[in-house]
Amino acid sequence: MSGTRWLDEGEQRTWRSYLRTSQLLQEALERQLQRDSGMPHAYYMILVVLSESPGRTMTMTELSAILQYSVSRLSHAVSRLEEKGWVRRLKRPEDRRTTVAELTDEGFAALVEAAPGHVEEVRRVLFDPLTPGQVRQFGEILDTILSAFECQRAAEAERPPALDAAAQ
Repeated sequence: MSGTRWLDEGEQRTWRSYLRTSQLLQEALERQLQRDSGMPHAYYMILVVLSESPGRTMTMTELSAILQYSVSRLSHAVSRLEEKGWVRRLKRPEDRRTTVAELTDEGFAALVEAAPGHVEEVRRVLFDPLTPGQVRQFGEILDTILSAFECQRAAEAERPPALDAAAQ
């Protein structure tokens, strides 16, 4: 394919470093949370998002969108968190079709207990190796990439659906 813009040597090195770093970071955070708190990182993130929402509640649809979890993955995780007594699912009185996840006091306590070790691990593996200037630059780079993703997603959402070839 002659139109392909192949990665040059520097881009290829950067891409592979990003992939390896991302993988190692996820593994380190997963290991630390499992070891110290007995929970997977995915569960921790659900507790965090709920803890930061008004009333510690959020619709399952909103939670799924924020975390970028499939509905199935989120439903399974919330079921496990319900078994632990950390989250409960409720129907909205004004719309019984909408399910809301609510962080319980026990779930908040589990989050408060897990957070210091998690933050320490994030600091150890991500921020401690960097200078303050590198942290600022890294944040700016990530913000630029995230903004490009968000713009692309917004453009795709505004694009009319493709016409079925058979209907043409």
